[in-house]
Amino acid sequence: MTRFDDKELTCNDFLGGQIRLLQPVSGYRAGVDPVLLAASVPAKAGQSVLELGCGAGAAILCLSARVPGLHLTGIELQQAYADLARRNAEINSVELDLIEADLSALPAEIRQRQFDHVIANPPYYRAGAHSRARDAGRSIALGEDTPLHDWISVAAKRLAPQGYLHMVQKADRLPDMIVACAGKLGSVEVLPLCARAGREAELVILRARKGGRAAFRLHAPLILHAGERHETDGESYTEQVSAVLRQAAPLPRF
Repeated sequence: MTRFDDKELTCNDFLGGQIRLLQPVSGYRAGVDPVLLAASVPAKAGQSVLELGCGAGAAILCLSARVPGLHLTGIELQQAYADLARRNAEINSVELDLIEADLSALPAEIRQRQFDHVIANPPYYRAGAHSRARDAGRSIALGEDTPLHDWISVAAKRLAPQGYLHMVQKADRLPDMIVACAGKLGSVEVLPLCARAGREAELVILRARKGGRAAFRLHAPLILHAGERHETDGESYTEQVSAVLRQAAPLPRF
């Protein structure tokens, strides 16, 4: 598929309507993960950002809403999602250099550049570790084709000295990420994301710095929802997380 028809799409609000995102009805749809990823990046106006596997553009566009004046580049393998990212950038009046390419075979125009920040939300599941989705786009987005180690290696090569990588991933992939950073990125920090207090972290956000030498830091978990369980209809996000999701606030304590 080269392009989604309009009838195959919904238009959803992110950051309280600051970002509007076209997404496929059937296929990979962005949730809170890319929004939290965007909120973790300490970018400043004038800096450059590369997103690996940007999909329809949720993370990089949310980052652009919080930090205007960034120079944004997205890499996306799937042609239909690359087209969506371009359309979404236009809808939101964001200048985004979108390049359709495989992570393992980046064009020279990218290999010759370095960026202040690289962000990524790689597929969560190892190859063969989950049942393939019926929708091909969703299957590619969720199931690992390119090894996680390669995502981090590519990110490290594209980072400028002292540049930051931010990556959101399943908690059980944390050992793989830390091993992949060895010898390439330092000053590793990890923020666990827990659905509710007292529960295990299902996701983590990893921050690592090119040339960083600081000791490893494991932050206190960010609790997403208030209360011990979901008891009523509607949202139950904590005040801090709601500010991130609705008002484009940065992640607290990270």
